[in-house]
Amino acid sequence: MHKLEAIANRIRQDFDARTAARDKALATARQLTRACSTAIRAAHRLETDGMAAQLSDARSLADALRVDLKDQPDLFFAGYTQDALKEFVEASVTCALIQNQALPTPEELRVTGATYLNGLAEVVGELRRRTLDILRHGYSEEAERLLGHMDDIYDVLVTMDYPDAVTNGLRRQTDIARSIIEKTRGDITFSLRGEHLEQAIGRLSGQLGSDPAKGPNEAGPFRAAGEREE
Repeated sequence: MHKLEAIANRIRQDFDARTAARDKALATARQLTRACSTAIRAAHRLETDGMAAQLSDARSLADALRVDLKDQPDLFFAGYTQDALKEFVEASVTCALIQNQALPTPEELRVTGATYLNGLAEVVGELRRRTLDILRHGYSEEAERLLGHMDDIYDVLVTMDYPDAVTNGLRRQTDIARSIIEKTRGDITFSLRGEHLEQAIGRLSGQLGSDPAKGPNEAGPFRAAGEREE
């Protein structure tokens, strides 16, 4: 028992070091999440310079997390750390796809497969947001391009039929992504049909030789019932 105090001191030193590492990792994770959120916002606003700067900051913070926790694997794979890295995946992929650039790989982002896939699942929501911004100005092939990326992501996610303990809850994220994609498909279809209807009305108005803003009694070859030709 005379060794007990020495044992306790060593344990306290280990706990102190782990607590300090955890506190630092939490602060870095919060900064990383904030940088990723700002990068995504800049991407939606098409502010490419701001987006690139925030992504660069995010990459530096993600690297700092890995370095600081290289001797603390249990802290590195803790929920808050992997959640921050998931945000890094989401920001990197979202910005790349909106800018029509190559898809970043897990190796390039230096994340695990589960973290990468969960980040991809959240990209679907950001692509829907961008699609709706586009559709506000009318149907566009750009919206179709983004929907195609959403479909591609879902087609991969739905094949990952593994336990949640392995995928970190990917199944639920996949179900959410499917719902988002179906809503987006409906929005694009509605916008496309509206454009077709406008085009049809325009063609018909041209064939009738009338201003579509005027009624048949105001212009064109039609006359009100009972009106006599002079």
